Amino acid sequence: MTRVLHVLDHSLPLHSGYTFRTRAILKAQQELGLTVAGVTGRRHNVETGEAAPDAAQEAEGLTFHRTAGLPGGPPLWREWREVGALAERIVAVARDFRPELLHAHSPALCGLAALRAGRRLGVPVVYEIRAFWEDAAVGNLTGREGSAKYRLTRALEDRVVASADAVVTICEGLRADLVARKVSPGKLSTMPNGVDLSLFGDPRPRDPALAEALGLGEGPVIGFLGSFYPYEGLDDLVAAMPRIVEARPDARLLLVGGGPAASTVRAQAAASPAAHAIRFVDRVPHHEVERYYALVDVVCYPRKAMRLTELVTPLKPLEAMAQGKLVAASDVGGHRELIAHGVTGTLFPPDDPAALAAALVALLADRSGWEARRTQARAFVQRDHDWAFNVRRYQRVYQTALDPGSRLDQS
Repeated sequence: MTRVLHVLDHSLPLHSGYTFRTRAILKAQQELGLTVAGVTGRRHNVETGEAAPDAAQEAEGLTFHRTAGLPGGPPLWREWREVGALAERIVAVARDFRPELLHAHSPALCGLAALRAGRRLGVPVVYEIRAFWEDAAVGNLTGREGSAKYRLTRALEDRVVASADAVVTICEGLRADLVARKVSPGKLSTMPNGVDLSLFGDPRPRDPALAEALGLGEGPVIGFLGSFYPYEGLDDLVAAMPRIVEARPDARLLLVGGGPAASTVRAQAAASPAAHAIRFVDRVPHHEVERYYALVDVVCYPRKAMRLTELVTPLKPLEAMAQGKLVAASDVGGHRELIAHGVTGTLFPPDDPAALAAALVALLADRSGWEARRTQARAFVQRDHDWAFNVRRYQRVYQTALDPGSRLDQS
């Protein structure tokens, strides 16, 4: 089996955790000798601000086929039209690409379109769940748990999972939740988040000029690099800074990125007694991110405790470990899958700025174990989260989809 068409919500050249995971998968599959391409739905066009025509676009050596138009119309009807348009586009692309398998990635709308196209093409469908999007909406403050929309999104997810030939989740939390919903364990497999060490595994030296321009001094520097969503808990990190600065007057906080919570966090920081110790940098191109990692001693991920963060593992802690950085994170399920407290990182109670501050002050006060922790964390990424090796797991998943008789419990 050599030809796989990936069905996506959005893709490169847009930058997000979603597109970076997609890029890593497709690049690693190319290295294995597979022929791969992607097809995106209309929501990609919302992100770019253009109602793209049905056309192919090259990005970083990968081909993505666009679906024309923008989502429109009343709720439900709008989504139904999106699914129909994407299904038609998949079928059209398949005439020339001739995929042996469709690999759809959440949300469920992509899965529904792939299933509809797969039936017409006689091609099996693998469905990959990166998060439950109804929970993501709650985390982003754009949805409410238990609402009609929440229940409908969950029902659509269940339908896609039931109909797909094989199902992949990015972590054990999501997999366990599906098993609790009575999905057969033999239909499920886990494909954890990873890092392309060929692109992201060679840390840069600290740039003194950049550090000076940002007013970071000699540090220590606590950092967060990523998207500013409400569930990331950046308000707790900012709230912890007065206690941290009281214990370590030279400490600085560097927040790199942007997103829905950016203005709120910036306003909170401006009003903080530790405002002089907090620095912001807007989103930077992905190839520049390593320059900012090089400035940071401890990368902090203070995610809130909620269903989303308990079930889903983030990508960013793995990037930080690959960059040889110390990692401190809230003690939620998604972090516990990646971080062994006291071994590869530090865990602290979520939603508690005082506990966060105490954990970071203690970590900054004792440097004796820093090098060992960095070494163990980087070895963990190399062993368990390097895409060059992890992507091989898809071969077994694809074989299961192509030959259901080969299905085994892949727990």
